Amino acid sequence: PAMNYRLFPLTAAAALSFVNAALAEKGVETAEYGKMPDGKPVKLFTLTNSSGMEAKITEYGAILVSLKVPDRDGKLADVTHGYDDLKGWLTNTSYFGASVGRFGNRIANGKFKLDGKEYKLATNNDPGGIPCHLHGGIKGFDKALE
Repeated sequence: PAMNYRLFPLTAAAALSFVNAALAEKGVETAEYGKMPDGKPVKLFTLTNSSGMEAKITEYGAILVSLKVPDRDGKLADVTHGYDDLKGWLTNTSYFGASVGRFGNRIANGKFKLDGKEYKLATNNDPGGIPCHLHGGIKGFDKALE
């Protein structure tokens, strides 16, 4: 799928900052966003507040798909980087809009020690030739459904 370049990358946390207001004012719309390769449906939640701000968040990875905010003239613009459909997110390696986890950033060499015990993690990134565990690994929260 074609990449949909938007104005500014934002995180799901920014979109969720107005969830309570959206629930109280206009509510949440739910629609099917697509299907996983195994056929399981994936939902898309649209939250809108009284200022017209609109966030679209998919249950796949809690990804912020779209965030439309009004400019000073009230014209809405989407300010996120991302894809137009679920298929794009399924092949996404950029972490655009993702809720990363269990760790944000890199764990060098994909291992760490805790209380004297060494733990090895999957490595999915190698900046400068150093293997790293990035944003939760091969299957972080950005790839979870449920």
